[in-house]
Amino acid sequence: MKRLTVFLLCLALAAANICQTSLAAVRWPDNISISAEGGIVMDAGSGAVLYGKNIHTAYYPASITKILTALIVIENCNMDDMVTFSRTAVYSVESGSTSAGMDAGDTMTVRDCLYALVLRSANEVANALAEHTAGSIEAFAEMMNQKAASLGCTDSHFNNPSGLNDPNHYTSAYDMALIAQAAFQNDAFVTIDSTLYYDLPPSKRNPEGFRIYPGHRMLKKNTAQYYSGIIGGKTGYTSLAGNTLVTCAERNGMRLVAVVLNGHQTHYTDTKALLDFGFSNFRSLKAADLDTRYTAVSNDLTIAGLPTTDLSILHMQEDCRITLPNLADFSDAVSDISYELPAGAPESAIARITYEYDGRTIGAAYLMHNRLGAAATSEAVEVSSAAPTEAPAAASLPEAGGSEAAPDDSAESWLHIPEISFEIPASVKIALAAVFALALVTGGLLALKFRIEKREAAERALRYERRQKRLQDIGMSTADFDLLLEKKRYDSALRQSRPRRRPRRHASFLDKKH
Repeated sequence: MKRLTVFLLCLALAAANICQTSLAAVRWPDNISISAEGGIVMDAGSGAVLYGKNIHTAYYPASITKILTALIVIENCNMDDMVTFSRTAVYSVESGSTSAGMDAGDTMTVRDCLYALVLRSANEVANALAEHTAGSIEAFAEMMNQKAASLGCTDSHFNNPSGLNDPNHYTSAYDMALIAQAAFQNDAFVTIDSTLYYDLPPSKRNPEGFRIYPGHRMLKKNTAQYYSGIIGGKTGYTSLAGNTLVTCAERNGMRLVAVVLNGHQTHYTDTKALLDFGFSNFRSLKAADLDTRYTAVSNDLTIAGLPTTDLSILHMQEDCRITLPNLADFSDAVSDISYELPAGAPESAIARITYEYDGRTIGAAYLMHNRLGAAATSEAVEVSSAAPTEAPAAASLPEAGGSEAAPDDSAESWLHIPEISFEIPASVKIALAAVFALALVTGGLLALKFRIEKREAAERALRYERRQKRLQDIGMSTADFDLLLEKKRYDSALRQSRPRRRPRRHASFLDKKH
């Protein structure tokens, strides 16, 4: 027994000695290169960019444009509506470009058109869908740019629904990844894009109809490019764009989006390299399963002397994910909490938490509460109903450099110089008029500054009031909640400032472990 005790003690000391070996946080992997001019691989669940090359450089997208076209049509049209092909839709495409053999006067359902658009990459179908959705190709291009902006795209401008050559039609790898991320969150798009074949109905040029297949080779098991876990994607090529490719695949609960722009016959090998890099080096995790710095706030309510009858008032949004390198520890991630909620935030959110690792954004999550319910809805109604009354006040602001209440007369006529027995020299009159004109302009600028400051103060007060109301609904004061979060941040910063010590990992140990 004594020997066993000594053995266990020695074993514990040896283990402790190993644990004392200090290791720095795992660096972000970068063991990848691609041949295309631009490329990116993004975790579609968290939005984290795992690798990028020239991700904000503008390139011609070619037919991967049709991902955005399809998404807009799906969101705005009924699948069973009939689309009639106009002469403009059929004959305004480049000669020899890909088509579904449609002619002016032909009709198909929106559903049939979407399959022809995505699988066949038919350009006349893109035009017909644009006309059906927006009334004209030009109006649909406006919808495309509006949708892209709503998704966070800043490097793009779309000028047609097909992606055919146009100097004003371009995008970036990052913007295209955002568009693909949104598209692959749409069940209807995924159903269409992952289909291996589809039978189009009869038309003038094809009275018996014909079967179409996807152009993306990674979808096809009988090709060398087939990729396990693939969901779908879209190919593209023009003389100006080169080879472009968008691909979505999922493995082990992590869904990745890869984009290749201006490739040179290496778009498939580049895409495989991007996906392999992502799946081999990273893992996707639920923020709510890891972050206790904020989810434990409800358990600390007694610190501020607040009610503790319900310890589930606050919780992390369940479906928010973050992305970490395989060997990284969540404790090395840095979080930042903000009360400024973006458009589209959940109604019951009271704050947004953004996570970073090694200087990269790896995801975000909302801090939610369970007691707003109808109060949040009524608050939204009150804010929306109040908005129109505030708009005129902002619109009535004078332009910079102008006077808020300038008289109709000119400055020289407004300056009334009484008649006296001697004549004032013209140069003096001009100087006096200039002085008064300068005073008017200065007064106008001061009035403008005062109004802007007043409006900003009103907006801050409104945000503070809305935040206070949310906290009141869960039984907390603003001061108590700020104090609680500040304590959490302080504790977190204190933990992170201490040197991290981890066990030294030997090759033999890893082999046995894995």
